[in-house]
Amino acid sequence: MMDFKKDNEFIDSLLKAEEGEVLDFKQNINKSSRIAKTMVAFANTKGGKIAIGISDQKKITGIDPEEELFMIEKANREYCSPPVEFSYGVYEIDRIDDLELDEETHVLIIEIAVSSLEHKYRNPDGTLTKYIRIRDKSVPG
Repeated sequence: MMDFKKDNEFIDSLLKAEEGEVLDFKQNINKSSRIAKTMVAFANTKGGKIAIGISDQKKITGIDPEEELFMIEKANREYCSPPVEFSYGVYEIDRIDDLELDEETHVLIIEIAVSSLEHKYRNPDGTLTKYIRIRDKSVPG
């Protein structure tokens, strides 16, 4: 069972931050392979946070945290070589901009640790590509 946190100040501070070298917003994870590039890039650069359930326009959309965590774990296992070290927190949102919500909405924050190892993304053909983070993009490096 997941532990849900309530920390409106933390979520508000994330919403005020810009996507960049250490922060990426994702509405949801629809492909494990795509999120793996971001995970590898964060591990190879400075580490970072992936906020899942928040759109690029900083709108809280909410997610099923168990499904999204499953996709992150799958990405780490299948596409990150070696797997990256990460922790996570599930946040319950009960208001947005001082508006009370009818039901609680969840946001998953994945925190990727900076690594002393070189992590690579496993391409569909089996080759490996190192990714790094430059501004708000994960690029081959």
